[in-house]
Amino acid sequence: MRQLIDKWLNHAAVAVIYRHGNQGIELFFIQRAKKTGDPWSGDMAFPGGRKQIEDAHLKDTAIRETWEETGLDLFQQGEYITKLSHQLTRSHKNSTPMMVTPFLFQWQGDTQVTLNLNHEADDALWIPLNFFNQTAERTSLIWKQGSFSLKMPCYHYQGKTVWGLTLRMIDGFRLKPELFNLAD
Repeated sequence: MRQLIDKWLNHAAVAVIYRHGNQGIELFFIQRAKKTGDPWSGDMAFPGGRKQIEDAHLKDTAIRETWEETGLDLFQQGEYITKLSHQLTRSHKNSTPMMVTPFLFQWQGDTQVTLNLNHEADDALWIPLNFFNQTAERTSLIWKQGSFSLKMPCYHYQGKTVWGLTLRMIDGFRLKPELFNLAD
């Protein structure tokens, strides 16, 4: 049964990268490159993408995509912590179902990160996890797809908007401090 489901679903993975920073736990985000026809163009996201044949495991997908999109080397400077809850969404290319698996990594590299942004990412920043626990900061936006519109929750941080699938992932772990290796 699992093989049948795997053939029906596309698979992708993202790296949820955190560090112990000046403001406590900080999460790493990219801003997706702005592209015509991409419904998530310019959105804030965790680095990641579709599983490729050369990826032995979805965790490898998250590591590879992070390197390709940002130049951050999770093999050398990331400590794998755990797999987080799968998220069902749809592919933005053809609207087929897609399972996105987030993997949590602790950043062990320099606090000043020099990024190699490319055609997939226009910007990157660290946002304090506690920011997402402040209910006064949670607002909404109107998401439009053709003639359909929907009010969606979001956060605005330094002119950037975090919403949708990325926010759904954050909501799944933001109140679980035990995940973030706080004994360090």
